This record gives sequence, C-alpha cells and structure tokens, in this order.
Amino acid sequence: MVLTVSLVLLFGVLLALLLRFKALGAGAAAVAVLFGFYLADTEARSTVNNLTTAVITAISSIDS
Repeated sequence: MVLTVSLVLLFGVLLALLLRFKALGAGAAAVAVLFGFYLADTEARSTVNNLTTAVITAISSIDS
C-alpha cells in the first residue's frame, strides 16, 4: 500500500510539473488522468501492477 501511495504521489507531481511548464495542456492532462482511472478498472490493472513491481524490484536490486 505504501508503494502505491508513493507512486500516485510521484505521478501526480510529474503531472503538475508538466502542466506548470506547459509541456502538457490541460485537455491532455485530463485525458491522461481519465485513461489511468479507467485503465485501473480493467483486467490490464494486474498486468500494469506486475510490470511496475518488476521494474521497482529490478531497480532496487541494482543498488544492492
């Protein structure tokens, strides 16, 4: 759960920075948020979650 909250916070900050520096328009940001929201309600949720977990595990094993 802590990992999920951290990633949500990270992605939220990245989205805010993209909006702040006008690298992403408000309409595109809304589409990105809605896409993520609806993607979380599909069967792809477990695949995305597994991929994210694998990448984080791989990154953390590099430091060790």
